[in-house]
Amino acid sequence: MHCVDCVAEAAQALPTSRTALGGVRHEGRPIVTLTLIGLCVVSFVLQLVVPGWTTRWLFQPLAGFVEPWRFLTAAFLHSPGQYLHIVFNMVALWFVGPTLENTLGRARYITLYLMSAVGGSVGSVLLATATDSWFTTSVGASGAVFGLFGAILVVSKRLGGDVRGILVLIGINLALGFVMSNIAWQAHVGGLVTGALLAAAYAYAPPARRRLVAILAPVALGALLLVATLLTYASIGAFSS
Repeated sequence: MHCVDCVAEAAQALPTSRTALGGVRHEGRPIVTLTLIGLCVVSFVLQLVVPGWTTRWLFQPLAGFVEPWRFLTAAFLHSPGQYLHIVFNMVALWFVGPTLENTLGRARYITLYLMSAVGGSVGSVLLATATDSWFTTSVGASGAVFGLFGAILVVSKRLGGDVRGILVLIGINLALGFVMSNIAWQAHVGGLVTGALLAAAYAYAPPARRRLVAILAPVALGALLLVATLLTYASIGAFSS
């Protein structure tokens, strides 16, 4: 027989198992990925039953200027009338999420996901003038999911894996955004670039500097996204209106 405190102390004394990229290895279910899926599902239900829930949190390039939280909240919404929208995104999240969660560790993984979501919205802003989409609204976790696609590509390459299948997956999904209507391909591009850049910082950081890079890389990338967004808003005179 063992007391609860003795078992807890013994568990804490065990050496921490880490992955090839320095992430803390956790046994069992991918908690972060399951939580993200759960949040999206709960939000989708609220979209169906709470009037105005979608319009309150969706993203629009111009609306993002005065309500910047929309850069992130839109990633937890999906098209209420198109159930396949949330199904496809959640399947894709489940397909790549657990691998990255286990390889990078939970903290770096959730940071990458959320920054990719914001990066997707930033992509919509940066390309709004070129695509005449300042008033176009968008919802969906696609930007964040594409960030995971970019990350799994970089991580697999770093670990010596075969990335041809991942490249085909990214290519097909990017192409769909250009040939099908009502797809925010701008967010896909923004999320993909953001996720790939942050994953590259994580994956190629020297082992002795991984903790430092895990802090500085998101800060630097976040600053870059912020400056690019503000300059784009300034280019259309948003600050003088």
